[in-house]
Amino acid sequence: MNIKALKAFWKKEEEAAHIHGWDFSHIHGRYEEEQDLPWDYEKIVRQYLKSDLDILDYDTGGGEFLLSLGHPFERTSATEGYGPNVKLCRETLLPLGIHFKECTDPSKVPYEDKTFDIIINRHGDFDARECFRLLKKGGIFITEQVGGDNDRDLAERVLPGTQKPFPHLNLKEQQNVFEAAGFQILRGEEAYRPIRFYDVGAFVWFARIIEWEFPGFSVEKCFDRLLNMQEEIERAGRIEGTIHRFLLVAEK
Repeated sequence: MNIKALKAFWKKEEEAAHIHGWDFSHIHGRYEEEQDLPWDYEKIVRQYLKSDLDILDYDTGGGEFLLSLGHPFERTSATEGYGPNVKLCRETLLPLGIHFKECTDPSKVPYEDKTFDIIINRHGDFDARECFRLLKKGGIFITEQVGGDNDRDLAERVLPGTQKPFPHLNLKEQQNVFEAAGFQILRGEEAYRPIRFYDVGAFVWFARIIEWEFPGFSVEKCFDRLLNMQEEIERAGRIEGTIHRFLLVAEK
């Protein structure tokens, strides 16, 4: 183990930790997650999608998933609040005729009451009462969410004692929230699955990107703990943590 060379490499990964849209291609092949979820989010969305329905993708990221659905652009709307992604969406979605609006507050979505037949949301923010307002009667809200226990074991390894950023994000609590808002729950599932990193540099990049789960993380601050991870990779070929996901489908 050449400690000096490792540190230099990890610092390069730290400096490179910027993304365009929600693009993790920088560490493609160096980590894996969501390989074995018990549901298929895209398949579920397509189950409800029909060409004459008005849909909204809240927190669309760079619009990548939304575009993959191939829904008629004139019946497609999207919001996003993260500055670089807002710019990207304006450049890619608006010219297609998709109705895109910047939105940083899920409780104040800039669309009229009863506008949509379907609202989809993958790993984004949401407000149950606002979704209820935006949907037509019989409208469907579909979300796959990152749960509050996500990556907790990895965060503890490098930043012991770190508080959960979103402790309320779990299936049971959110089902209650949506029922209280007036929804009927059609489907709810929850899963814990492995996330694996095959080099520490990939983990460094990841931890810097997912800064809300790893607040204050840096190579300098966590160097000794990263060395422990390196030893584990040299011994076992990988480091492993646990992701937390839940799926919710609700009808107005």
